[in-house]
Amino acid sequence: MDYLTVKWLHILSSTFLFGTGIGSAFYMLFTSLTRDARATAVVVRHVVIADWLFTTPAIIVQPLTGFYLMHLTKIPFTSAWILWSVILYFVAGACWLPVVWMQIKMRSFAEEAARADAPLPAIYWRYLKIWVALGIPAFFSLVIVFWLMVKKPF
Repeated sequence: MDYLTVKWLHILSSTFLFGTGIGSAFYMLFTSLTRDARATAVVVRHVVIADWLFTTPAIIVQPLTGFYLMHLTKIPFTSAWILWSVILYFVAGACWLPVVWMQIKMRSFAEEAARADAPLPAIYWRYLKIWVALGIPAFFSLVIVFWLMVKKPF
């Protein structure tokens, strides 16, 4: 593949990764805050699907295209901005992995509550707090990675 094609795939996959993440987080958080178990069950189900359809492939494509771009442009892996990008990418990934598991559990909690016409259970709210706490460093890590990719400051 030529440079522009790989760069396009890299930018497109980063857009899917970040866009799906921020969009899913927004809808899941604000739907959860309505305390409507039925609406929450629907949204969390779709968030889980979006993670499998968009986020997971993007997580795979990002490093593959990034490392190939480094190869094509002969940028050394030891460049500080590359090292920081990789570290922050792993920070975001380390936050995302438990979030995926939690979302699957939260989907089940919300579906059970919706079927029983009951409020969302206390465990849903405990998971949501952790979900938000993990989402914040993941978000800022990826924002910094975007900045590093564009600026290449050092």
